[in-house]
Amino acid sequence: MIYDLEHRHKPAMPPPVMTADMEREGLILEHMSQIKYIAQRISTKLPAHVELNDLIGTGVLGLLDAIEKFDPNRGVKFKTYAELRIKGAILDSLRNLDWAPRSLRKKSKDLEKICHDLEQRLGRPASDKEICEEIGLSLEEFYELVDQLKGLNLGSFQELVGHDVEKTSDPLMTYIPDTPQMDPFFLFQKSEVKGILASAIEMLPKKERLVISLYYFDELTMKEIGKVLGVNESRVSQLHTKAMLRLRSKLRKMNDQDKSINYGKSSFAR
Repeated sequence: MIYDLEHRHKPAMPPPVMTADMEREGLILEHMSQIKYIAQRISTKLPAHVELNDLIGTGVLGLLDAIEKFDPNRGVKFKTYAELRIKGAILDSLRNLDWAPRSLRKKSKDLEKICHDLEQRLGRPASDKEICEEIGLSLEEFYELVDQLKGLNLGSFQELVGHDVEKTSDPLMTYIPDTPQMDPFFLFQKSEVKGILASAIEMLPKKERLVISLYYFDELTMKEIGKVLGVNESRVSQLHTKAMLRLRSKLRKMNDQDKSINYGKSSFAR
């Protein structure tokens, strides 16, 4: 009886205090699937020697950075902000690693220029055969080159259509508020970027356009896209790489024209 009374009137233990480290660990566990998803999508566009686990580890650092710098007063959802930080950290690590030799980057720029020149001359996107004739390679050699160039175009859209040239600054999209708190300036910027991309994508050959649409807008994997097109994953990767080369060329040209117009305006103002 005495034991029952003591047990009944025993004061309740206070709930455990949630420390900052525990909260941080909880957020990492909560967003781990998001980190793995982003890392895996980037990994499919990289050579085999780049380890997926390294990308995931870098993604965790990106998430920690997001936790430290997130400002809820901006009207951006944490998940959206975290995704940009995770992706940005992985892309930055790959750029710093500079896994691609300079000669390969030169080949990419040369091929990009050839595709652009042919399109200007023909008035339409050049076929693989026409590109091969221009550079003096067989189709097999051309596809080998395209496979080598896989992954060189990571982060291209942000670099080419973004107006902020500082490498250390945050992407423009980081600061776009969620609906209904949209700022008119950001709405205009977002619309302009979408317009440039839509125009460039619309001019791609049909299969390349479909790959870009399914991969970036429908978020299908390379394997899933292969099933839609009836081709293997390697062929989808080649179509993606060729599409990115063409898009880089178009976006760079648009960006250069924009800079030229702005320079002309500033010169006139002086």
